[in-house]
Amino acid sequence: MTIIAAADGSALGNPGPAGWAWYIDDSRWRCGGWKRGTNNQGELTAVLDLLRQTAHSPEPVHILCDSQYVINSVTKWMAGWKRKGWKKADGKPVLNVEVMKALDEAMRGREVTFEWVKGHAGHELNEKADALANGAARAHSSRQEPESGPGFPGARAVGAGDDPASPPTADGPARHSAAATSGTGPRAATTSRAPESRAPEFDLFSMEDETPSAADRPAVDLVVDLERSLLTDAVRGDRAHLEALLDPSWSHVCARGEVWSRGDRLAAAESPDTATGERTMEVLEARELGSDAILLVWRERTGGGSLLRSSVWVRSRGSWRQTFQQGTPEA
Repeated sequence: MTIIAAADGSALGNPGPAGWAWYIDDSRWRCGGWKRGTNNQGELTAVLDLLRQTAHSPEPVHILCDSQYVINSVTKWMAGWKRKGWKKADGKPVLNVEVMKALDEAMRGREVTFEWVKGHAGHELNEKADALANGAARAHSSRQEPESGPGFPGARAVGAGDDPASPPTADGPARHSAAATSGTGPRAATTSRAPESRAPEFDLFSMEDETPSAADRPAVDLVVDLERSLLTDAVRGDRAHLEALLDPSWSHVCARGEVWSRGDRLAAAESPDTATGERTMEVLEARELGSDAILLVWRERTGGGSLLRSSVWVRSRGSWRQTFQQGTPEA
């Protein structure tokens, strides 16, 4: 029987606190993350960890993924990269090359297929993986370790590593508790500690691709993730993050009817946030208004109730920035 799993990644700020996750069912899933990483590193690591956790199983693996970058990397570009010494068509080094090499090794001799699914569109497995990955990123933004999950029964692999830039390139000795071996404990495997290194510094919102015209993921999905990052304390209280995310012409009509300028919002980042409770985002509509503009309509829930929000994002020089937002209390 084929193992069908969804894999997903998340980054708050991109780069920023990041998470990865794969999900088969409520008894077989895993997640993790780092204090700093990118969406693409999370997406790739989720697939790598899934392959390593299932390495002992003779069953084929079918991976549901909302990242075209991951699917294209593995199914279209990797063979050419290897022939060219892990260089892209333009001669530049392949980004995330250590993870790519580890994926190549993990797939060797196995039957692995990929299927693209649209993110944030209600696909059950994708939504589960997305929630786990986003939760792991939020945990790291709060300097906490996320609950890693039961993993895959009988897993013997070391996992995906602690540093997104330097994952283990081969499986090492398993280090399991009895509960983890049975698949009933909170942690299915203890990851080996990779050598201390800093995640590579990428341009904010840069898109990794094989050719200059190939985007690493659908623009709507990227904008949804950027909108969601604005709900996190790690971004809301960081002036530098907000300067990168908010367009110079940004304005906001808040739920009280007040109009905020970009300067008002940046100044507020330096003051404690008085809002209470965790914020969650439910996307109601995501519409491309043109090649460089996207409208999002979504519901924000907090401990104090819910708001209906609409926001407009524009792309300039390859970067997406919010230029307008409005909030209305929900009846």
